[in-house]
Amino acid sequence: MTDRVDPTAVADLLSQRRLVVVGASRDPRKFGNTIYRSLRDHGYDVTAVNPAVSEIDGEVCYPHLAAVPGDIDAVIVMVNESKAADIVRACIDRGVQRVWLFKGLGAPGAVSDEALRLCEEHDIVVVPGACPLMFLEPVGWFHRIHRAARHAKGSLAKVS
Repeated sequence: MTDRVDPTAVADLLSQRRLVVVGASRDPRKFGNTIYRSLRDHGYDVTAVNPAVSEIDGEVCYPHLAAVPGDIDAVIVMVNESKAADIVRACIDRGVQRVWLFKGLGAPGAVSDEALRLCEEHDIVVVPGACPLMFLEPVGWFHRIHRAARHAKGSLAKVS
């Protein structure tokens, strides 16, 4: 499996309504907070998971994926790559079929060989890297530049 982002997988994941952000943060300086808030502001039914906090912006934050009630359409993984495979295993246990392994600029993010292998073995649609803000319309100038840079270096596939 490659870490090349397929726009079809992005569109599929972002067409879902019930999203869980694992690694959401209540600290507005952390990207786990930015992603959580942006998804919520775009109308998604978004749920936070972080074992270190019990609420974010007045909403319940669950300690782990197994504690989240109801069905889950997709999970955005905002943890370090060393923890990503465990989150994918939890997705497998919950029957989640769409996973976004977040990766920002200059950091390894949640992409790991083991997490990618698990997604492939369990037929999970995976977005292996990149940031959802590169695709949430309207896309801000910084994320448009980031998306263009990923196109230029070949880590973002062209839509066929």
